[in-house]
Amino acid sequence: MSLFVAYSDPKFVEISQLIFQQQFRRDPKLHEELDERRKKLMYADITYNISYLMTAVRFEDGGIFVAYARWIYDRLCSQMKDFTRERVGTIMVDHYQVMIEVLLSKGHTVMTEHEVVLAMDYLQLAIETTKELIHEEPSMETLGEDPYEDVRAMYFNALMDGHTEKAYEVVKEARDAGMDLLVLYQEVLAKTMYEIGRLWQKNIITVDKEHYATSVTQMVMSRFYEEIFSRPRKHKTLISCAAGSELHEMGIRMLSDIFEHEGWDTYYLGSGLSLEAMISAVKDHEPQVVALSVTMPPYLNHCEELVRGLREAFPNLLIAVGGQAFRHTKPLWKSWGANFYSERAEDLLRWLEERPTE
Repeated sequence: MSLFVAYSDPKFVEISQLIFQQQFRRDPKLHEELDERRKKLMYADITYNISYLMTAVRFEDGGIFVAYARWIYDRLCSQMKDFTRERVGTIMVDHYQVMIEVLLSKGHTVMTEHEVVLAMDYLQLAIETTKELIHEEPSMETLGEDPYEDVRAMYFNALMDGHTEKAYEVVKEARDAGMDLLVLYQEVLAKTMYEIGRLWQKNIITVDKEHYATSVTQMVMSRFYEEIFSRPRKHKTLISCAAGSELHEMGIRMLSDIFEHEGWDTYYLGSGLSLEAMISAVKDHEPQVVALSVTMPPYLNHCEELVRGLREAFPNLLIAVGGQAFRHTKPLWKSWGANFYSERAEDLLRWLEERPTE
């Protein structure tokens, strides 16, 4: 039974509402602490929390939910600056305990008995993780110290200052100075966008800045298209797409550009394609490899559907997966039938180049 029930499903809505109501009964102080806007956000977070829990249960991988518990605690501490870390931790521990109580009584309507047991285990892990986080010092992540740090910092600062042309000039100057395009993409653009995403998650920058940075980076990438598409062809084809209704498509777009630069013909298909559409694309373009990307764990199930379906339809097709959604999971992709996993386009390119010629 699939755990990816629609938010509009009456059983799913009932569970979300019960958790929401029970949290206020358990902690009446919340009524005074949260205004109406925050209460609406809290309800939205409950549906989000359940989707991550269901994903962990679906793949029997508690690491998915533990990583999410760490992320949501960190994010709430950044958003709710008028609350202490201890108070945020108490709210989240109470929330997971309420989820346990509600799912024990109502979980059977959307889960099997085995799935309910797994959900209880993962929620208990989230409680233990959150209690530990309360007493941890907040991490101070930086862009890192490496040969590309200065260029990355200048690009990042240009984006944060809203200087579009300056951002492009930083990248162009680095390229004119001899920086390899693959290095530029992976060490400057990709890492900067990862840092910006992290800062947005921590509520240090607003969503409009994150969207602006994404738009500018897409524009910067487009200015290299003449160079990218003029390279000698290798007569090899890549099809790429983001699994599920992903909004985070930057990584897979970069991968496609890098493959074009290395002489491959690429077909980037965006996100949200059905298995039928992917099978049709493979028949039309006859690629050597299909690359699928997932950023948000709730879309792992769609990636699994695509991998399994493509493997059944094309037994000899090379299928690669990547993206942050796999970072805290078991090697799920192996059981699905995928051939390769990496978060870096360079690793996939090297793996393909080292394969014996058929």
